Amino acid sequence: MREESRRWLRQARADLEVARALGHGHYFVGAFACHQAAEKAMKAACIELHRTLPPKTHNLLELARELRAPEEVLSDLRLINPEYVAARYPDAANGIPAEMYDERKARLLLEAAERVWRWVISASTGKHLNAF
Repeated sequence: MREESRRWLRQARADLEVARALGHGHYFVGAFACHQAAEKAMKAACIELHRTLPPKTHNLLELARELRAPEEVLSDLRLINPEYVAARYPDAANGIPAEMYDERKARLLLEAAERVWRWVISASTGKHLNAF
């Protein structure tokens, strides 16, 4: 595995761990961490599989198109994608992000992020992306 891919994937795993802790009760933090975990895992896959820098985007659907993700992964990414801004900015959240999230919503996002993670790893098995 390329060292650059390994670094992106290791950070994605760390972000997923933050999400698993659900932001230690700050659910908006967990929501943003879900987005970051998915984004970085897919960027690692782009680097490893395409041997090129990933697109400079935070749009998870754009990254997924680069990787030819199946519809079930796209569905999870549609759920997670808005959290890049909604979990951080009152104008994007239509309210105060710290007040817009609860444990249930954070868990739904976490489950989606974990499915994306598993897909990235399984889709990249031939390239040993799971051996980081």
